[in-house]
Amino acid sequence: MKPLVEIAREYATEAHAKTNHRYDEAEQNLPYSFHLCSTHNYALLYIHLIPEKDREIVLAACWCHDVIEDARQSYNDVQKKVGEAVANIVYACTNLRGKTREERAPAEYYKLIRETPYADFVKICDRLANSLYSAFSQSKMLDKYRLEQAKFKAELYKPEYIEMFDKLSNLLSK
Repeated sequence: MKPLVEIAREYATEAHAKTNHRYDEAEQNLPYSFHLCSTHNYALLYIHLIPEKDREIVLAACWCHDVIEDARQSYNDVQKKVGEAVANIVYACTNLRGKTREERAPAEYYKLIRETPYADFVKICDRLANSLYSAFSQSKMLDKYRLEQAKFKAELYKPEYIEMFDKLSNLLSK
């Protein structure tokens, strides 16, 4: 049987490909798996912050974190493919419906992330991946992440994640 992380990687990569979902479509038009891999790589960098017994679930969730939001998958689809624990994290990391970034990430969105074990870790890895790419490509999103940083940190900061937030601050200060 395949490891959960491999199942998650294949599932998320295929789900995004089936919907023709791309990363930075306007500029580089990369396969969405580029972002998922980057999120996963940040998780590997900071995986020592996660108890060993939960690492596989967290790494799988990094691969799947956008499948509900962007790839037309449901909570039940995710649960069937990679289990309830991963599905709970993915669900918590899924933006709400809304016309603006503020409407898609209100207080209740962050509350669910905080209440779902490891969803905060996955969301921070996601933000790190997006910020790194935005800084590298000088994307217009970099300014949005900079503007959102104070709220993002206020909502998700925990002392055990200080090194992740330090890295994020460093990326956004460039």
